[in-house]
Amino acid sequence: MAYAALISAVAGSPEGAQDGSSRGCRVHVPRHVHGAASGGFRGGIFAGRRGVSDRLAAVTDPVRYRLEGTTAIVEMDDGKANALSDAMIDAVISALDRAEGEARAMVLAGRADRFCAGFDLRVMMSGPDNARALLRRGSELLLRLYAAKVPLVIACTGHALAGGALVVLTGDVRIAAAGAYRIGLNEVAIGLPVPVLAMELARDRLLPTALTRATLLAHIHGPEEARAAGYVDEVVAVEQVVPRALEEAAKLAELGRVPFQATKQRLRGRTIAYIRESMEADLLALLAPAE
Repeated sequence: MAYAALISAVAGSPEGAQDGSSRGCRVHVPRHVHGAASGGFRGGIFAGRRGVSDRLAAVTDPVRYRLEGTTAIVEMDDGKANALSDAMIDAVISALDRAEGEARAMVLAGRADRFCAGFDLRVMMSGPDNARALLRRGSELLLRLYAAKVPLVIACTGHALAGGALVVLTGDVRIAAAGAYRIGLNEVAIGLPVPVLAMELARDRLLPTALTRATLLAHIHGPEEARAAGYVDEVVAVEQVVPRALEEAAKLAELGRVPFQATKQRLRGRTIAYIRESMEADLLALLAPAE
């Protein structure tokens, strides 16, 4: 697909309500990075939409990290939609590095009502080279999470569309909030192909009977539907999402690190290797210059 056609499809898609509030800094990100785009949840893998002002877009350090016992708790909160911006990607990777060094399990949570949106549209629309770089970096984040050296529990606190749904799929255990939240891959519905990385994560984690509907038919799931399809393992009341994730993380922290890592490699290594082998060609096809 030509880059211009891809951006046209994304920019023309309907958009959800904007959330432009900003928050202060939380965890150090060791370089200057772009702020997350705000708002909607209808942009395919680029679901983080353009902010309403430069001031609202200028958000850095969008992750909080703390260690409780042997569990690292990583909370994504850019004050808006939790788009996968350069800042968010770098901060989560840094948090994962730290967790793998000092913790025995990790919980990854979002902010209230917003778990994680797709890739930052502001960067995606700034040119194919920038878009490709962001997708490459985001893909590295997803593969790092999928191969995490410590058990990873996802606390899905709200909407998780497109790139956000892929973050959910990387978890070893996934707890979702009950409510009017949407989880799923909507690429085909807005005129985009599902990338190889997204397809393979979905193939690995979703029930075979749910795969076609979730990818080819672009179905968006409510929390209970998402549980039935295999996106999440359990749905609980909103206020119980993080506490329940912490309970699961405490159990998983008791597993032996060496057998856990070796078994995860045997379980997921082939998929990760295939995604890495296919990624560059897929990005070139997805973001090819217009002829």
